[in-house]
Amino acid sequence: MKLKYPLLFAFVALMGNALWSQGTAYTLKGGLTLGVQKWNSFDQSPLFKYHGAISAESLDETAQFSLFAQLGYHLKGSALRNASFQTINGDLFRLSAQEFIFKNLSAVLGAKRKYPLSDVMKGYYLMGLRGDYTLDTNLDEYKAANEFNGGLFYPDNGFVRRWNYGVSLGGGFEFQLAELVGATLEFTVNPDFSHQYRQPDIPNVRDPFTGLNRTIPERTIRNITFEISAGIRLLRIVEYID
Repeated sequence: MKLKYPLLFAFVALMGNALWSQGTAYTLKGGLTLGVQKWNSFDQSPLFKYHGAISAESLDETAQFSLFAQLGYHLKGSALRNASFQTINGDLFRLSAQEFIFKNLSAVLGAKRKYPLSDVMKGYYLMGLRGDYTLDTNLDEYKAANEFNGGLFYPDNGFVRRWNYGVSLGGGFEFQLAELVGATLEFTVNPDFSHQYRQPDIPNVRDPFTGLNRTIPERTIRNITFEISAGIRLLRIVEYID
């Protein structure tokens, strides 16, 4: 994907800008992720996982805006729960819960708008451009089921798109705990603009529940995640002496 190299360059440039500003805030955070996917018109159940990230942010106590660069590890995807099918004999068959996990490395470049709420607390909202690289998935767990069915009843790694992009939007609170130490509580929504998975039509696939052949239509999967994070902020203040 063409976006990956400009995004990488911008990430490095923004990190350098943070280092040469009046100061830098380094944040280490993590928390819970709710992953949502729509497989074409079929809504999957949410996936409940986790994420972790580290960021560098320009620090200027007199400014209401700051720039930040963030790198994180995020488990995205969806689940299939409480699904039941009727076999050709009329028997009702219920599937056990199944999870479809995409292990993504995410880089975000963005800005924050801050509002002082007290002497030790600020509120903020953020917007950022995000690029993702898929390190791995758990789709190989369904390889045997696909082979048994004679086709791709479940998603397959061969159609996973490794590079993706989207935005991150959200807000939160910053708390000053000591002179150079703070904390943060943050909520973000992270929709992808590109498809995590794209698969063409596949004809003559045996349906394991009816015993009949069917055509699996084109399958496209796009990620959306909702994340809540808590973290620790370490401040680096630059003092200029004449």
